[in-house]
Amino acid sequence: MNLSKEVKTGILALGAIFLLIYGYSFLKGSNLFSKSREFHAKYENVAGLPVSAPVTINGYVVGKVMKIDFADNQGGLIVTFVLEKEFDFSKLSTVEIYSTSFIGGNALAILPDYEGNEMAKDGDTLKGNIQKGMLETVTSGLKPLEKRIYNTLSGLDTLLNNFNLILNDTTKGDLKEAIASLNKTMKSFEGASANLDALLDENKPKLDSTFTYLEITTENLAQFSDSLAEVNIKGLATSLESTLSSFDSVMAKIDDGEGSIGKLVNDDELYKNLEGASKELEELLRDLKENPKRYVNISVFGKKAKPYDSSEENNN
Repeated sequence: MNLSKEVKTGILALGAIFLLIYGYSFLKGSNLFSKSREFHAKYENVAGLPVSAPVTINGYVVGKVMKIDFADNQGGLIVTFVLEKEFDFSKLSTVEIYSTSFIGGNALAILPDYEGNEMAKDGDTLKGNIQKGMLETVTSGLKPLEKRIYNTLSGLDTLLNNFNLILNDTTKGDLKEAIASLNKTMKSFEGASANLDALLDENKPKLDSTFTYLEITTENLAQFSDSLAEVNIKGLATSLESTLSSFDSVMAKIDDGEGSIGKLVNDDELYKNLEGASKELEELLRDLKENPKRYVNISVFGKKAKPYDSSEENNN
């Protein structure tokens, strides 16, 4: 079957018009071949909800926002959206504007109600609601912190004012003098440090020798400590305790007057006799030294010894 050029041209024109309408509808977000349902929701404020924003049910995307327009002269707004998925819910359901993320845009969420007897139909107007956004939640949480920061800044401002009052010209001068004195002190410390370094450099061999001797002494002390550890301290203590016990026993006997030492210590008469004998012996030795002829008469040639004559001693 041969078609004339006019028929072919008409078919092409109809196809182009159809594609133009389909493309325009597709760009607007609607599909001519889908069985979509259109609904409306009223709001006082749409919180920046954009056209073509997704519409979800339990987080699942079921449609999109088609149009936002004024509902009346008082500034009320009506949002038109379509649902492309078959899902039944009652007319008591709520359409809520919520934030998809902290920095993302807003979207619509249908909060379905299943207790109502009348199901929502194409063209119905549902109740609108705005969820408290994440930014608002964070802002409300930051309000107490903001108050504390304000109080802190007020206190800091008061502190700075008091500091300015204290830091007058006299205080500034004193502070400068203190800093100058501190600089002089630091320079003195630097000089002392340099002198100390020079002194250490000069006496480094002596210090090395001293540390060497100290190390040897430490080793000797360690050896002495090891030797001391090997000594039977317990045996020595036992022997010392036994010796002290014997000494206590001897002292007890002396106190009781037993033995010569005990009698000498406790018998006053014996002590006096010994003291007198000691004095007489001392006088005898002195007299023997001064008058040897009285006690010793030596004959060289065998003569008979003369008896002692006290008058002769007196004449001398």
